[in-house]
Amino acid sequence: MPAVCSRATLLWGRNTLFLVGPICLLLPLAIAGRSSEAYCGFIVILMAVYWCTEVIPLAVTALLPILLFPLFGIMPSKQVCMQYLKDANILFIGGLMVAISIEHWHLHKRIALRTLMFLGVKPALLMLGFMAVTSFLSMWISNTATTAMMIPIIQAVLQQLTSSDVEAEQTDLESAGPTNDLELETKSSKNELDSSGLCIQPVMMSEDLNMYKALTLCVCYAASIGGTSTLTGTGPNLVLKGQLIQIFPESGEVVNFASWFAFSFPNMLIMFVLSWLWLQALFLGLNFRKLWGWRIPITPKEKRANDVIVREYKKLGPMSFAEKAVLVLFVLVVLLWFTREPGFVRGWGYLLFKSNGKGYVNDATVVLTIAILMFMIPSKKPNFTPWNRMQQSSKEDITEQEVASPRLLSWDVVHHKLPWNVVFLLGGGFALAKGCEVSGLSRWLGNQLLPLQTIPPWAIVVILCLTVAIFTECTSNVATATLFLPVLASMAITIRLNPLYVMIPTTLSTSFAFMLPVATPPNAIVFSYGHLMVLDMVKAGLMLNIIGVASVTLAINTWGRLMFNLDSFPEWANVTQRE
Repeated sequence: MPAVCSRATLLWGRNTLFLVGPICLLLPLAIAGRSSEAYCGFIVILMAVYWCTEVIPLAVTALLPILLFPLFGIMPSKQVCMQYLKDANILFIGGLMVAISIEHWHLHKRIALRTLMFLGVKPALLMLGFMAVTSFLSMWISNTATTAMMIPIIQAVLQQLTSSDVEAEQTDLESAGPTNDLELETKSSKNELDSSGLCIQPVMMSEDLNMYKALTLCVCYAASIGGTSTLTGTGPNLVLKGQLIQIFPESGEVVNFASWFAFSFPNMLIMFVLSWLWLQALFLGLNFRKLWGWRIPITPKEKRANDVIVREYKKLGPMSFAEKAVLVLFVLVVLLWFTREPGFVRGWGYLLFKSNGKGYVNDATVVLTIAILMFMIPSKKPNFTPWNRMQQSSKEDITEQEVASPRLLSWDVVHHKLPWNVVFLLGGGFALAKGCEVSGLSRWLGNQLLPLQTIPPWAIVVILCLTVAIFTECTSNVATATLFLPVLASMAITIRLNPLYVMIPTTLSTSFAFMLPVATPPNAIVFSYGHLMVLDMVKAGLMLNIIGVASVTLAINTWGRLMFNLDSFPEWANVTQRE
């Protein structure tokens, strides 16, 4: 009991220190400065400390500009509040609604299991299957949800790969298979109990333990890597989109879903392949013939592992009408995103909805249209022959059946699954960026970074990417992007460098949180299963950070340079001239 009280006291003292300390230390300096730049700088540093330490929830910290900007005379409250629901937020909400419908009808699980059945269960191919599925799904649904779904499947497969024949037979006799995700997770991660009731981790051979480490780590890493390839895949990408329009209103559609995918997807593939090979070499060795199963027959353990996947897939049953409808709508929204403004030709957004030089639709319009359709389309196949239904039952029964049939998406499901805190976090970032611009802090910071003109641009990118990759290990990736991007935009204006040349690589680097369990929720989920030590994640993640920074630097200096015309300073970035 005293130890608990002592820990609680220490926690209370820490929180009090981080809550009050920055105010006591920095507020007198801001008051002494007596300028909008000083006041805005105080607010930025205060929010940075709160975001890094999480002494109050991230979303609550994001609301501070509504209170502090008017209090210090930086911006009127009405103007601050308008920053919290921009089109980037709507794009985020609409994308999550589509993702929620995919999760709700278990379409993501069907895709995952089907892919694993196709690739097989040889160690390297099994890892490839889990990584491929996780990366693909995390492009469209949240990294956390993807990891949470994949880990129980991995646990069940690994149990068959590492158990003895006797243990496997006993497991098969006890149950033909778990009946749901929760039971699957419980059975696959259960531990033995000794006579005193204490939990004992099962003893594993070194080779088996390395297999557990490799296959669990590959999932959380693949989730972070896959999320970088689409504009809606992870929060920082939308922060870039929103702040680019905020700081450079004339930038237009320079970054949209199609252009982002064209740049980021090849980079994601490079990181994917190198990460796959690195994890094999680190945990499974370099015997690629054995790992890939080249001309090696399948073993009984591998057959049992494959049976687990097949059994889980069969439990899903035939594809329902709801799954088919969600799949069609999902493919439709992706096609509409790609063809609206593809860049190399005029898309349907220009041909149908552009007049007087104005575009009337954007990516948010597209995804919200599909999301609204999901609230309208029933989850059961409608019967368009009412005369046949009349013969089967009365009109009252038909009416009750139709009313009981749910739609593809309901507001109750969205309300419980949509992470509203991230919406506020995005809004707080846009408000912070606007405050830095209005107060003049952005211009002041840009002037301080003028000496960077002497450094080659590619070296600036490497330094910034490494800095952000380290910083994001300790704080939210959305908060990291929110803090860095306005400063980098100001720097680019000052040294006459295309802002996209530094903003895109650093945005991608915020997702390189590979080294610590607390760096990102997928890492925490994987670490909670008890097969990993922090040192394992640090060793594996350090090389992945290097791979990520090298890959992004290569991408921005090759095809990124051509796609975004990075060799010239764009007219839309010349904000000082317009002022």
